[in-house]
Amino acid sequence: MKYSKATNYALHTMVFLALAPNGKTIGVRPLAEIQKVSPTYLSKVLTKLVKAGFVESTPGVNGGYKIVKNIKDISFLEIIHAIEGTASLFNCSLDNDLHNNHHCLIQEVMEKAERKMEEHLKEQTLEAIIKKVDEKTISFINSESS
Repeated sequence: MKYSKATNYALHTMVFLALAPNGKTIGVRPLAEIQKVSPTYLSKVLTKLVKAGFVESTPGVNGGYKIVKNIKDISFLEIIHAIEGTASLFNCSLDNDLHNNHHCLIQEVMEKAERKMEEHLKEQTLEAIIKKVDEKTISFINSESS
């Protein structure tokens, strides 16, 4: 199984924004720079995070992005769903006289595995992960906040 690069950038961006001092914004350029991604591409990811209600955008010279939802209430699963959507990772495509894809045994196994993974990702919050971030990253984020 593989998530898109957008999910990778979204999760990291949310961690960086969670590290910003309360009420401070971070511009797209420093967020892109630390992840070695184009600001244009990261802007598209941030747009999805804004639409999902996690992040707020402030326009202007001193503008940027900040988290507007409590970090203890934001799970990895919610961030992933904001980027990837909620469709199942596996969909049985077999449909013939011998096989009814509505009761596919393989689909049942895959759905059970996906539910377990989603339960784990739902338990992982931004609050928990930022407690593990190193001082170098925190210093960088503080220096880029406005």
